[in-house]
Amino acid sequence: MKYIGAHVSAAGGLDQAVIRAHELEATAFTLFTKNQRQWKATPLSTFTIDAFKSACKKYNFGSHQILPHDSFLINLGHPVIDALEKSREAFIDEMQRAERLGLTLLNFHPGSHLHQIEENACLKRIAESINIALDKTSQVTAVIENTAGQGSNMGFRFEHLTTIIEHIEDKSRIGVCIDTCHAFASGYDLRTEEACEKTFTAFENIVGFQYLRGMHLNDAKSCLGSRVDRHHSLGAGNIGTTVFSWLMQDQRFNGIPMILETINPDIWKDEIAWLKSQQKNQKNSLLYLS
Repeated sequence: MKYIGAHVSAAGGLDQAVIRAHELEATAFTLFTKNQRQWKATPLSTFTIDAFKSACKKYNFGSHQILPHDSFLINLGHPVIDALEKSREAFIDEMQRAERLGLTLLNFHPGSHLHQIEENACLKRIAESINIALDKTSQVTAVIENTAGQGSNMGFRFEHLTTIIEHIEDKSRIGVCIDTCHAFASGYDLRTEEACEKTFTAFENIVGFQYLRGMHLNDAKSCLGSRVDRHHSLGAGNIGTTVFSWLMQDQRFNGIPMILETINPDIWKDEIAWLKSQQKNQKNSLLYLS
């Protein structure tokens, strides 16, 4: 079964994110559990936790269908020790917040070397940061998101993800989320079925599907290999619709949250409906989304 949804707003309370996902007829969703532009947040109250869990139960969202995202401020590979410690503290807090909400996944961008340390040293530092956070939590899996490789961001090659995983002590609590826009921008072609097969065969050989815990489904304004992170609506960018139909028909992608981060929330419900339709091998046009 495919779990399909979007990155919904938690404005007004975390339980409101659940309601917004339900209104989209989604079967998965992503949210920030705190203001992602701030380092610190008010601790979760019992009321907030209970309201969130109650909404999830009411609208039939299990923890395996929810992929919370941490703050974009966090850099687990920061070359400066004081800044690294600040990021590690914030990441531990994000993991603990997810745990208190009864969630089992936390999606995050791996980090950046800022042109101050070697790539391999940065990747090992990221892994060390994850190990520290895993040691201070018990049920949340850390889910590394591949990046477009913009600036000095790490994680744009499958080999980067593997290097991080190799240095994780508890491999039962590490996973990856593949963003289609990021993959395309970093050089992995997804425009044809043959290209999809080649890209995900490489993923299987280098990383392994046993680590796949989520997907972000986004078209790209940027070009193949540009290393520029610019999302677009499905079928409106340089990737096209083939990969999204292909993903919906491949059982290797069952049972994980598959999340839209496309640029027009007004058509998320239509995009979700179209993705669902592709599981039936239908070839409907995306013209109605434009």
